[in-house]
Parts: sequence; structure tokens; C-alpha cells
Amino acid sequence: MEEETDRMKAENLKSIITVIFIVTALMAGSCSNRAGNAVKTSTESKGKASTDLPASLIMMKAPAENEECRLNTEVRISLEPVADAGTLDSVRITFDGKQVAVLLSAPWECIVPGDFTGMTGRKPVKAVAYTSGTTQSVTRFVIIYSDSAPKRFSYKLVNSYPHDPGAFTQGLFFHDGIIYEGTGQENGSTLRTAELETGRVIRQHTLDPSLFGEGITLYNDRIFQVTWQNKVGFVYNRSDFRQINKIYYQGEGWGLTTIGDRIVRSDGTNILYFHEPEMFDAVSRLEVYDNEKKVDQLNELEYINGEIWANIWMTDLIARIDPLTGKVNSYVDLSRLFPEAKRREVNADVLNGIAWDKLTGRIFVTGKRWPGLYEIEVIE
Repeated sequence: MEEETDRMKAENLKSIITVIFIVTALMAGSCSNRAGNAVKTSTESKGKASTDLPASLIMMKAPAENEECRLNTEVRISLEPVADAGTLDSVRITFDGKQVAVLLSAPWECIVPGDFTGMTGRKPVKAVAYTSGTTQSVTRFVIIYSDSAPKRFSYKLVNSYPHDPGAFTQGLFFHDGIIYEGTGQENGSTLRTAELETGRVIRQHTLDPSLFGEGITLYNDRIFQVTWQNKVGFVYNRSDFRQINKIYYQGEGWGLTTIGDRIVRSDGTNILYFHEPEMFDAVSRLEVYDNEKKVDQLNELEYINGEIWANIWMTDLIARIDPLTGKVNSYVDLSRLFPEAKRREVNADVLNGIAWDKLTGRIFVTGKRWPGLYEIEVIE
């Protein structure tokens, strides 16, 4: 009897376990189906939502991409809503980051006034369209060229002075009767002063052999010097060349000059960067164009009577640039000063180096490994 009872208990327990197993499997399957249905529903909803949104709201009919414009001239902007975009609430128009207009209804057009186009360069025109819960932007670029052809000037040689033929001139300025010069080349870059009349080096500081020295300028009795591709520069006490700071910047360092409380740097392109002197942050930039092209390979710089004078690398031209607009006012042609044939005889390189005597108005020029420093007068 006891054996029969134990056998019945065992069978009942087995049945209970079986039922529990079946119920558990069914619940697991049910949960799995719910999860699958949830994922499927989410995917379907997402797909449906994305197909409901228009691919775009507006198209820009004008200006054309890289359309040519002139300084201080108007630019026409014309937009067209996409057919299935629905009703536009508004369109915000900016030119080079400055708001021009907010359009609330058709026609979706406006004019960028001439006072917005007062600087040369490649400038963005942006339209941002708004509708219920959706925005879309479209951007085109226009290129603003100078509004007049640059004048072409020659020169008169006033005087010649000796210059170290081993100096690979990268920077030059004149202060208190003394020539200050920065020279380049790895294992040979220096900062130096020299007597004008004799060319004799008075003081010299040699840079680390790994550095390629470039442009120099004077600001508040401190000399700033940049390097070519090392992205580092130095600040020195003018009187003794004691280094008092390091500066850092993006891109390459070519030429330097000072305008008021800004230090202007070239990098071998058509762009000039304006730096504040303390942290050397670039706070603005200027794109240089004449009436036909952007003016690339700007090299050594000097600020003279309201213009930036820039050597153009691998040429005998100096560009005289308006620092407010970026236009090239004129070119000075110095090709006869030290002709190419004579340069080859003494292993001299290109024209590079402009210095201005603010007190007398004298202008000095030289080149890389040139044996002479020349005082010139521009013939206009």
C-alpha cells in the first residue's frame, strides 16, 4: 500500500513538472513574439515617418556656385520651394555669416546690399528654410573680386648697401637706424641686426637647428618671429634678443607685419591672418584678390602708409594690398633690380624682404642670399 502511494506521488510530481515546463515554454514564446512584434512595429513606424518627411524644402536658383562678383556690388538671391515641401513658414538668409533678411512669403528672393560685399574672397550665401517641425539649409559660394584693375608701378634705385650674401632672408624691418633681419634654412636660421651702411652684423641669435626661421615684426618693443612648418614662433626682447615667450598657430608661417594692435601673418596662400599679440590667437582673416584672380604665395610683409606690401614668392612683384578690403591696389615690378642671370652667377635666390623707415619714408628691399640691400623709390 505504501509502495502504491509512493508511486502515485511520483507520477503526480512528474505531471506537475511537465505542466510547469509547458507553461514556461509558452510564456517564453509569448514574450519572444511580443518583443519581435515590438521591434517590427518600431521599424515600420520609423520607415513610415522617414517617408513622410520631404527630402528637401528649397532649392537655390541664384547665385550660381562660385559666381563672380565685385566689391561693393549687390548679389541677387533667388529660392524655389520644392514641390512637395508643403507651406514654408520662413526662410532666413545670411551672407558670410551676417543676416541679410528673413522671408515670410513668396517671392522667395532678396538682394544682398553692396555694403555686405565690401571684402574680397570666397563668401558663403546660406538660406535656412523652416516649416512645421523641419528645417533645411542650402549654401552656395560667391567669389568677390576687386572692383578695379591694379595699377602697375616701376621704381627708381636711390641707394645700394652691402648685405650678407649668406643670409637667406625671410623677414626684414627697419627701426632706429638699424636693419632687423630673420633668416631661414634648417641649421642656419637666425635673428640678427645689421648696420645699414656697412651690412655688418651687430647682434645675432641662432635658432634651434631643427627650425626653419621665417618672418619677423616689431610690436611694443618685442620682436615676433615665426617658423615655416613647425607651428611655433618666438617673442624676444628687442634690445638683447632675450626670448620671453613662445607662440603657436595653425598652418605655416611665412611673413609678419604689425598693424596697430594686430600682427598680420602670411602662410604662402592668398590669406592673411590677423593675430592678437598676447596669446597669438587668429581673430580675423583677409583673402587677397585682384580683379581677375586670388593672389597666392604672399610672402614677406611690411605695412607702409596704410597698405600691406607683400612679396609674391617666385616673382619680382610686390603686391600693395588694402587691409580693409583685401583688394590689390597695385603691383610694383622689381624685375630689373637684380636680374635672374646675375642671381645665378652668385647663387642668389628670389626677391624677399621689405623694410620701411617710418621717419624718413625710405623703402628698402632685398632677397634671399642677395649681396645687396636696395633703397628704392616707387614711380607712380
